[in-house]
Amino acid sequence: MPVRTEDEEAVGDTSWTSKLKTGHHLGMGTTATALLAERPRLSTHQKALSINLDPMRYGTFAEIGAGQEVARWFFKVGAAAGTISKSISAYDMTVSDAIYGKCKRYVSRERLERMLEYEHRLNVERLGASRGDSTAFFTFANTVSALNFKGTNECHGWMGVRYQAFPGDSDNQIIAHVRMLDKENALQQEALGIVGVNLLYAAFFLHHAPNQMLESLLDNLSVERLEIDMIDFSGIEFRRVDNRVMSLKLVQLGLSGAAMFGPKGEVLQPSEILRKRPILVERGSFRPVTKVNIDMIESAREQFAQEPEVKGEQVVELMEITMRNLLAGGEIDLRDFLARADLLSAAGKTVLISDYFEYYRLAAYLGRYTNEPIAVTMGAASLKDLFSEEYYTGLEGGILEAFGRLFTRNLRIYVYPLMEQPSGKLITADNIEMPEELRNLYRHLMDRGRIRSLENYDRSVLHIFSRDVLRRIKEQDPSWEAMVPPEIAETIKSRRFFGYLPD
Repeated sequence: MPVRTEDEEAVGDTSWTSKLKTGHHLGMGTTATALLAERPRLSTHQKALSINLDPMRYGTFAEIGAGQEVARWFFKVGAAAGTISKSISAYDMTVSDAIYGKCKRYVSRERLERMLEYEHRLNVERLGASRGDSTAFFTFANTVSALNFKGTNECHGWMGVRYQAFPGDSDNQIIAHVRMLDKENALQQEALGIVGVNLLYAAFFLHHAPNQMLESLLDNLSVERLEIDMIDFSGIEFRRVDNRVMSLKLVQLGLSGAAMFGPKGEVLQPSEILRKRPILVERGSFRPVTKVNIDMIESAREQFAQEPEVKGEQVVELMEITMRNLLAGGEIDLRDFLARADLLSAAGKTVLISDYFEYYRLAAYLGRYTNEPIAVTMGAASLKDLFSEEYYTGLEGGILEAFGRLFTRNLRIYVYPLMEQPSGKLITADNIEMPEELRNLYRHLMDRGRIRSLENYDRSVLHIFSRDVLRRIKEQDPSWEAMVPPEIAETIKSRRFFGYLPD
């Protein structure tokens, strides 16, 4: 079979991302429900046996940590001789280094990718001549830290598969990061084995339908046992998959509470970005990104960086979009989401998609990864909403419980002023009016420095509001261009976002 290459155009492509281009939002509405309903729900035993009985699949299992839980399934169900060319577990660090080379951390993407590259290359070199015409080679690998004897470690791991969809094809690769939530080591190992089988089955039999692949990863598991907070698709079969949309899908399906991608659209694993770093977050719709959005994060960063606990540390900046914001219209419009993502990318920003509408839940999420200070910047109008007790009726302790959780850690809020129209009066953290019953609480937080006014803002941009910019774009009013950074204006015009039409 001829080898396909990444730059070849697909003929008659019916992939998920191509349907996105024609407006079919698979996985986001009724169309998705129908498609996902068609996927058969198989047990882990059935999936592993299906792979073993497929004469085309043949490859290596390389697993570090938590036992060889994935390979064990394929030995257990029978007929493994037709699937497994080698199973290896290099537990000892010196042995692992001798095989795959040294790296800074053993449970890391770097280690996983070295394992995949090394073992897959060996398969092709050693077996390609004798069986390459009829065999689609694969390598599955993982490197995992399951619960230790003292119960003190972070329980997480990297797993992935590099494989040929068909004999002689170019390689495909799927890499995922998992967090194991069971409280017992044996249960974590069990969950790891199941999700590994799910990943292989999805790669081999569902690669034409990325939505179904994602949904299938927790078959025979639950979100209470395992979280998948990063997934990255690459290769010939996934040339039309946008990993930013896959990140969004992880959150929408409940596989993770949040997902992250960088300025170049690359998916990021949160702990590797946030680990032991001060964090600054701005939440918004970014529809579109305006000069106010940029001034707010820059003003907050400048003030945050001067704090004694932060000075000299490299602050991680995140522009956060909540699922509630994306679902404001009832369904997620993927083109609208990608437009916002592209604009934040043009601004050089890292994006966090989260299901943590309540700020105290966002603070708890960020607190998983760092003990350094955390800052949230928001406008005065959002600060007023933060003190609306209606948002906390689901908590027994109401707003006091919510704020107890929010401010337990070293967190502070920087408040960007609001210019009232038409009076021009500035509403700041210092003069904002709070309900009488909450004034003492508000003053207490101000006095302790947990809520602070931003001082170094640009007064000349305070009249700008995203909804006004959006209206002007749709009305073909060119005055909108002065309300956004130049690189944002250029991206909106070149990509025709938000209804922009050239002259």
